[in-house]
Amino acid sequence: MSGALLLSTAATSTAAADGVADESIKCASAASGDGPFYPGPSASDVYDKAFGKGPAVPGLDKSTPQGLAAWKNWDGAGHDLLLVTSYGKSGEHARIIGIDPGTGKHVGTVAIAASHVGGIAVSKGWAFVQGRNSGSEHTIRKYELSDLRVAMKKSGTPYLKQVGKARKVPAASFLAADGGTVYAGKFNASGRGTMQSYAVGADGSLTKQKTYEVPKKAQGLMVTKDHFVFSTSHGRDNRSNLYVVDKGATDIDRPSTKCYRAPSMVEGITQLDGQAYLLFESGSYKYSDALNVIKNLHEGKVSAVTNP
Repeated sequence: MSGALLLSTAATSTAAADGVADESIKCASAASGDGPFYPGPSASDVYDKAFGKGPAVPGLDKSTPQGLAAWKNWDGAGHDLLLVTSYGKSGEHARIIGIDPGTGKHVGTVAIAASHVGGIAVSKGWAFVQGRNSGSEHTIRKYELSDLRVAMKKSGTPYLKQVGKARKVPAASFLAADGGTVYAGKFNASGRGTMQSYAVGADGSLTKQKTYEVPKKAQGLMVTKDHFVFSTSHGRDNRSNLYVVDKGATDIDRPSTKCYRAPSMVEGITQLDGQAYLLFESGSYKYSDALNVIKNLHEGKVSAVTNP
């Protein structure tokens, strides 16, 4: 194994167990006191400097948030939208929730077929969402953005069907997009996972390109100009981690890799116009006993998040 950059290895009495870390890459963990803009103990000094409080996530009394993506100029009038996927209670539809990143306003909620909806990505006129597993394979559903736009503007919670059949893939625990490329990766609780990249066709077809290594317990991915940023977590009593890896790296063991602790139960992460946004599962009605119960997105400058 090649060495990874050590930001810090200091433990503190305010932190919970750190079993979610990838053991070969040390994470900055020094922390003190309570979180400055979130409940519970501080995750790390590095995190608290990079992020701040963002918009509230609606519907947490009924659903559990998972994926996060950005949709530029969603309404054709120059406004942007953050899309949160969440799964409902047993027997209920999943949801795509629209949040205005500037005002924090809840723009609308669209119902889709039930699944864990662990990730969402927006690319080339399509929204891609994790579907139900098909045996040992994962699936990705696709929705035309023109249809999603109409549904998002309707009152109530209109239902939106997927286009065609779900695409079977090796992994879709989390999704992210970068231009005409979609990344789909696998959560692995016991070791590192893998991620595939796909070229997106005009019809929403996905053509597999490359395979990448991802940290264990990966929950989300943000792709920037120079970096892959992975959010990882497992367990309501543990701190999470953010891994900053060179963009395009197929292995994560490299001197430039950085890691630092984040609050418990991170999920999706995305970027929009130089701002990074991070989503938490702990805000759900299911996890009121989490180490950090966070009902808002957290946001910070991409430059600060990737260069702690």
